[in-house]
Amino acid sequence: MIELEGVPELIDPVMVAAFEGWNDAGDAASTAVAHLEREWKGEVFAALDAEDYYDFQVNRPTVFMDSGVRKITWPTTRLSVVRIGGDKPRDLVLVRGIEPSMRWRSFCNELLGFAHELGVELVVILGALLGDTPHTRPVPISGTTSDTDLARRMDLEETKYEGPTGIVGVLQEACTHAGVPAVSLWAAVPHYVSQPPNPKATLALLNRLEDLLDLRIPLGELPEDARAWQVGVDQLAAEDSEVAEYVQTLEEARDTAELPEASGEAIAREFERYLRRRDGGGPSSGGHATADGGEGGSYLRDSPSGRTRPPKPPKPESETGPESETGPETGPDADDEDSSED
Repeated sequence: MIELEGVPELIDPVMVAAFEGWNDAGDAASTAVAHLEREWKGEVFAALDAEDYYDFQVNRPTVFMDSGVRKITWPTTRLSVVRIGGDKPRDLVLVRGIEPSMRWRSFCNELLGFAHELGVELVVILGALLGDTPHTRPVPISGTTSDTDLARRMDLEETKYEGPTGIVGVLQEACTHAGVPAVSLWAAVPHYVSQPPNPKATLALLNRLEDLLDLRIPLGELPEDARAWQVGVDQLAAEDSEVAEYVQTLEEARDTAELPEASGEAIAREFERYLRRRDGGGPSSGGHATADGGEGGSYLRDSPSGRTRPPKPPKPESETGPESETGPETGPDADDEDSSED
């Protein structure tokens, strides 16, 4: 039995989790949870025992000095809680860590033990994968769930993905078996510029989380960081005709795929978000999964200059998402902001 001391009774708690590693292209998902923790001043109340789940030759501990005393920080997964004020206060239980090296079922059971003790009503797991998506367009975000009723109520896709999975897929399945409603939100990160950070993908995940939970998240400097990130990638593309041509190919494929959906839904979502922010007043920040379930790296580099360039452009085809049947954990048919993984 997990005993939690010092944690007050929570109000309508939702668990929001993200894990560094294969499920976190561009560090977009883990950065999103870190942003929530920072903006709402989350207080850590528990940490999983690193000895149980991590290979320290893969995820090494780090040494630091604290007031002249040498200390070690071990790689692990920590839980914190934040309270969102307003007319309808509620609590978020934030889970941020590293994809475990071993004993994944025990890892998920321990997290679900905390969820049960805290009365968590919904688990939202954030992820990011590498995809054939242009950096110049809105980041595709897909929301998926294994729960038919939840899919209908929250306008999500029912997951039908088959193929390799990471801790996000395993935890979502564990939630399903435990009878805990669970949702995965996936951001598609351009595979040709996968180095972290990717503030544009982080911002898109937070916007989708806002819509899902009907709350207002203080964004701080994220919007400006996202704009600066895109300007930087624009400049890189402008310096290399091959990169520019490749990006244009992706843009054409994306625009063609989305043309039939120039939907009122996307516009309505944006308008609702605008109203929520206006009415809410001031603010209260190795390989990765790819659309085909494999692993992807970052830019291919030219030699001495160190310049980066993408691989030869493939034939344009519509993006396929995580939960689609054609590719592993990726978000295919996403609207302005919809594309995901299992």
